Amino acid sequence: MIQIVDYTELSEDWFSGRDFTGTDEAVREIVDTVKRDGDAALRAYGKKFDTVSPHSFLISRDDLKAAAEKMQKENPELYDALCCSKELALKFAQRQKDSFDDFEMELEPGLFTGQKTIPVEKAGVYVPAGRFPLVSTVVMTVSPAKAAGVKEIILCTPPRIHPDDAAKNSAGKADAKETSEGGKPYADEGIMAAAYICGVDKCFACGGAQAVAAMAFGTETIPAVDVIVGPGNKFVAAAKKAVYGKVGIDMIAGPTEVFIIADGSADAKWLAADMLAQAEHDTEAQSVLALTDKKRADRVADEIEKQLAALKTAQTARASIEKHGRIIIVPSLEIAAELANKKAPEHLELAMADGQERTKIAALAHNYGSLFIGHYSAEVLGDYAAGLNHTLPTSGAARYTGGLSVRAFLKTVTTLRAEKNASGVQKSASAAVSLGEAEGLYAHAQAARLRL
Repeated sequence: MIQIVDYTELSEDWFSGRDFTGTDEAVREIVDTVKRDGDAALRAYGKKFDTVSPHSFLISRDDLKAAAEKMQKENPELYDALCCSKELALKFAQRQKDSFDDFEMELEPGLFTGQKTIPVEKAGVYVPAGRFPLVSTVVMTVSPAKAAGVKEIILCTPPRIHPDDAAKNSAGKADAKETSEGGKPYADEGIMAAAYICGVDKCFACGGAQAVAAMAFGTETIPAVDVIVGPGNKFVAAAKKAVYGKVGIDMIAGPTEVFIIADGSADAKWLAADMLAQAEHDTEAQSVLALTDKKRADRVADEIEKQLAALKTAQTARASIEKHGRIIIVPSLEIAAELANKKAPEHLELAMADGQERTKIAALAHNYGSLFIGHYSAEVLGDYAAGLNHTLPTSGAARYTGGLSVRAFLKTVTTLRAEKNASGVQKSASAAVSLGEAEGLYAHAQAARLRL
């Protein structure tokens, strides 16, 4: 049963960012080995960590296309949903890109400064394929890179057995061990189909921390990239942390979380469903609800139990709800907004009727990855097909950053253009001479003095 607590019972530790690392040393060894040994290390780690270890890693374009065509034929509803998600994500990301202006302005006579927004050349996307192969993550990571204008997008995802090799097994022409250690590169078919739909340039059957290292440093097969994005388990997160600096990364993400602020108009069934939607991700996921009515809190708790009884992912969801879930009783929704700002959740829902109070609470909230306003703006829409990106900051990181966006694939650089004998240039150079000498950097001062 979910815990129902008064807001005064919350400890300071509850608001602290949750740390799920502790694998840095092991991952550092993986990263260093891949950097040194390239593809040989990837094969060795594939045999150690994966059930399938292909002889090569690049999945053929024909296999990607075949996966998309198979999905379109056998599951047209899913195929259309992926296309819809891609279309909306591209629209939103393109509008984000349009918000970055290139400009040049004259600060002083003859002194022109400006900025340019330039996409990175190569981007690497990691898509996990554990209990839940995240086909939607392909859309969320590739679409902003496409909108940014990245020249080459590569994708790494854990390997799966190729149908040809599976057929050999069933025909008795090779045993499972031989096939698993020497078959053709292949991956989850949903992820492959999504990669083809979204226009990924190259898709590699390589997973885990070793895939992150490969994209950071490059191997004989997998090219080095400029930016690595995408979610993953704690080993993937630790690997991204380890390679940051060699490449850019989106963020170090932990288990998912939602914080819901509800008024008297909120439906207990909807609230319970939204909380369970987060809880089923992971036993460490965190679902939180804040409201003013204890009776409504009890109804939501009862509804959670009812829905858990029929939920296919109940084992995971229940563990999450009982370990990390909370229903918090607050004296006012303003206090709830204060708690949310202190918690800085990945997702913040305002399950409130349209009106002045909802507008006020939305204005008070400022620490969140994404904000979902109103009863019909379910967080799950943002997960899949509303244009928003579902790769968002967790564990309090929303205090200082937003989620994955087109910005992750863009560099905002600055320019300076100075005209001969212009008064603004003379003014700048004179100031540079004085500042250089004051700092004891006399070559700096001389370089500016020569322009006077």
